[in-house]
Amino acid sequence: MAVAASQGATRSPDKLAMQGGARSVPRSLRIPAWPRVTEADEAAVVRAVASGRFTSASSGEQEIESLEREWAEAVGAKHCVMVSNGTAAISVALGALDIQPGDEVIVPALSFIASAVAPLHILAVPVFVDIDPRTFNVTPEAVEAAITPRTRAIVVVHLHGLPVDMTEILAVADKHGIPVVEDAAQAHGALYQGRAVGSLGAINTFSLNVSKNLATCGEGGLITTDDDRLARRALMLRQFGELIPKQGERSYVGHMLGFNHKPNAIQAAFTRSQLERLPEEAKIRDENVRYFLDRLSALPGLLTPYVPEDRTHAWHILRFRVDPAALGLDASLAGPLRASLMRALRAEGVPAGHYQMMSLPQQRVFQEQLGYGGFPWQLPGVEARQYRAEDQPVTLAVIDDSFAIQKAHLSPDARPLLSAYADAFEKVWQHREVWTRYAASMEHRTPWEKAAEIAEAERAEAGL
Repeated sequence: MAVAASQGATRSPDKLAMQGGARSVPRSLRIPAWPRVTEADEAAVVRAVASGRFTSASSGEQEIESLEREWAEAVGAKHCVMVSNGTAAISVALGALDIQPGDEVIVPALSFIASAVAPLHILAVPVFVDIDPRTFNVTPEAVEAAITPRTRAIVVVHLHGLPVDMTEILAVADKHGIPVVEDAAQAHGALYQGRAVGSLGAINTFSLNVSKNLATCGEGGLITTDDDRLARRALMLRQFGELIPKQGERSYVGHMLGFNHKPNAIQAAFTRSQLERLPEEAKIRDENVRYFLDRLSALPGLLTPYVPEDRTHAWHILRFRVDPAALGLDASLAGPLRASLMRALRAEGVPAGHYQMMSLPQQRVFQEQLGYGGFPWQLPGVEARQYRAEDQPVTLAVIDDSFAIQKAHLSPDARPLLSAYADAFEKVWQHREVWTRYAASMEHRTPWEKAAEIAEAERAEAGL
């Protein structure tokens, strides 16, 4: 005990943890498990297992059909189609729109890679556009500037849970006669001007990945639309182009080239149970996150997430930017400042990390155009394309000067942890001369330079 007391005495609360001080976040205070698994969730899974009907191809299956109906009602859409995962949902949605090989699909430069590879899966050409520096979503100006005679769809991502400015985006899309696909993988339950995301585009997609605000026990995806034809095509595309009857024998006749993206009834049952708690959990999450951000909003040089008055935020991910000028530093030090701040916060116990260390056009699949043997870029009539990251400067700046907190805030039980995180931020700001001085002395490497080194090492290890 004497040794432990002696060790504790050396860790002063007045020093940053990275200098040997005590951590702000006790190690005993852990991130709550997500998704929360209750007895009701377990009972729903048992119910699905007992039914003996496990996929959408099972005659008389109820869980998938029920989730589709319940999510359509929750979103305010006429139709919902469940598929195997969120990436499949985007591919199926684009297929339902009859996107053809070589057609162009506009995609944000900042998103998870699924948003951009889903078009590749149907041999469409992704065209990347820049983002707004506050919302991190695509802007109508960037979208319109990217439209060409080959543009056939616009995929907008409600990044981190904040809806895109859909009024302006839809105005641009309608002007050019191009359908909009909402990628709402991170935005379950978010509202734009009183309407739920997933009810605004021509056809829209959600992920049910285990990490999402509305999760399943693994993978799953949802597609919503008001269009009868698009819903019918999506149903056929998810299973070999077949028309699957709700009752009776399956014909095994494919009427179009389809995928095998059948959903799992057990995962549908789990999500149905989770869906019952979604509104209440979203309300508590909003209260917890706003409490956290209110405490951080007074810290000079820290830019907290922005939410326009006409929409709500699902708070799937929290992204923060740093402002060097507010801390007395030159703008060129934004990257080093972010890196040194992340180091200080992580030492205090705050899981500050990156969300995407490079823009989508910087990913190897686009830089080297590693599609299906060079396709779709080598298709006849497709104009030669070079993906240049510098064409999306705001995206690059955001990646360089921002960091994110993921998962820690999702549970309704996260308030004590967020309070401790706020304590850590405030402590780090009390000693900001330490990490700002460190930032000024750093030899800066951008996140994408680090990511490129990691990728090169992984490729060498894998023999690629």
